[in-house]
Amino acid sequence: MLEFRSVPDSSIARYRWLIVIVLLSLYAVAADEAGQPAPRFHAKTIAGEQFTNESVKGKVVLFEFWTTWCKYCEREADLVDDIAKEFSDKGLIVLAVDVLESDKLVRKYLADHPRTVPIVLTKDTNLAAMYNAQVYPIDVVIDRDGNIAAEQRGAAAERGLRNSLRRAGLEAKESDE
Repeated sequence: MLEFRSVPDSSIARYRWLIVIVLLSLYAVAADEAGQPAPRFHAKTIAGEQFTNESVKGKVVLFEFWTTWCKYCEREADLVDDIAKEFSDKGLIVLAVDVLESDKLVRKYLADHPRTVPIVLTKDTNLAAMYNAQVYPIDVVIDRDGNIAAEQRGAAAERGLRNSLRRAGLEAKESDE
């Protein structure tokens, strides 16, 4: 016979506090990454292009982590595509990294929601694990020296994205936001 024991309320409260402390610690670690060297990465786009730390040296890189089911990601896609076009001649490389979805699903989504930036799937990169991509969208900007210039978890909107690029040394017009 199974016996169920109740957990005292004080134990539940302690576990909740422990979870809160762990989550805050993870957030603090992610926030403290600015100024640190970017982890070594490899990424292959669905078009077959290869990117590594060495191949983007001297460029500013924006990693946009997204999923097909994320409404905020869908809203920011055009903004990210426009920013990529605006800054392409200033040395910006944008890689839109779809996290944990199949090639078939992503291709079907892109047929209905075309993108102009290179798309990377999780199976073709180690980036999602490195940046603990679990909330979407996430924007990570790497400066020309290969250091993390900025990281934004959640929808950044135009002003947030431009501020992140500014931290990496890219300047442009101010948004009207």
